Amino acid sequence: MTYKIFGKALLAGAFLVSAAFGAGAAEPIKIGSVLSVTGPAAFLGDPELKTLQTYLEKINAEGGVLGRKLELVHYDDGSESNKANSFAKRLIESDNVDVIIGGTTTGATMATVPLVEKAGVPFISLAGAVVIVEPAKKWVFKTPHTDRMAAEKVYEDMKKRGITKVGLLSETSGFGQSGRKEAQGVAGKYGITLVADETYGPKDTDTTAQLTKIKGTPGVQAIFVFGLGQGPAIVTKNYGQLGSKLPLYQSHGVASDEFIKLAGKSAEGVRLPTPAMLIAQALPANDPQKTVVVGYNKMYRDKFKVEPSTFGGYAYDALALYVDAVKRAGSTDKEKVRSAIEQTKGFVGTTGAFNMSGTDHMGLDLSAFRMVEVKNGDWTLLK
Repeated sequence: MTYKIFGKALLAGAFLVSAAFGAGAAEPIKIGSVLSVTGPAAFLGDPELKTLQTYLEKINAEGGVLGRKLELVHYDDGSESNKANSFAKRLIESDNVDVIIGGTTTGATMATVPLVEKAGVPFISLAGAVVIVEPAKKWVFKTPHTDRMAAEKVYEDMKKRGITKVGLLSETSGFGQSGRKEAQGVAGKYGITLVADETYGPKDTDTTAQLTKIKGTPGVQAIFVFGLGQGPAIVTKNYGQLGSKLPLYQSHGVASDEFIKLAGKSAEGVRLPTPAMLIAQALPANDPQKTVVVGYNKMYRDKFKVEPSTFGGYAYDALALYVDAVKRAGSTDKEKVRSAIEQTKGFVGTTGAFNMSGTDHMGLDLSAFRMVEVKNGDWTLLK
């Protein structure tokens, strides 16, 4: 197995860990990856990389896939979309990978899409925006729920609570922009009126002005934030500093214990949609996801001595979907594997049960989301 880890460390020389294959061994299956392991989106990309490394080791220790070892070739884009494009090009043209897993962010993913579509390489994204898979692109798949689904799940909860007038605060990143568009698009379906619509930049260090505007909007009953990385935590801290009593909702872009750590006491009471992983122990015994998420969580805690995140789960699902497709195809032929991924049915991952088709390259529905609330510094499942 070979790991090639690049990114900001590239200037100082790449870090390379390799284990020699025995003489005459079959060529390894090359898993290409571009993730945001450093930069603003690092708390998403870091668990994604750790997950890929860990499960490649596990699969190889169990004999590999089709009698072949897996090799991870990874680049760190530093949370910069232009770097993601360059590294994806290198994976395709120089490293000759069999699949690409990554695109931690929507921007990085969309910078990669034209390259994989032209080259004919299966690409499984770990980003959230619906534009990644709508319309369906031949070679592009994704494991996280879409931003549209997140907005709908949040609005479902608001509707139950009689909330109809909402202030939207979205990030100007690719994920935030797409989330804003989807939140606007489905609001009417749930009887929601967006009475305020503010934005903030992914590198902004204060959003007090925007929150003050929303708080002062006549009739506003709740705040809905759409962003990822450190930004939503800053928003939440500013919200706490203002002493606002309005219910605060976030998207699945913050579904990680790191968000609670960054936001501190201000996170108390925040509600958001999340995959089952964050509340694994609260799942009923007959829930089909329980075994998968409990197993993943135990692995991550035991190995890294920290709480797992849903973002690592997206990487787990992507690798598992690819391996399952290779086994069903009986080959690493890119077209055969692409077709097998597209035909995936009833595959239970950490994110949900995947049922893909020629027009649905994500394969999840709203039942894959659970609504949670931060209580006493931890996640609590909402009934």
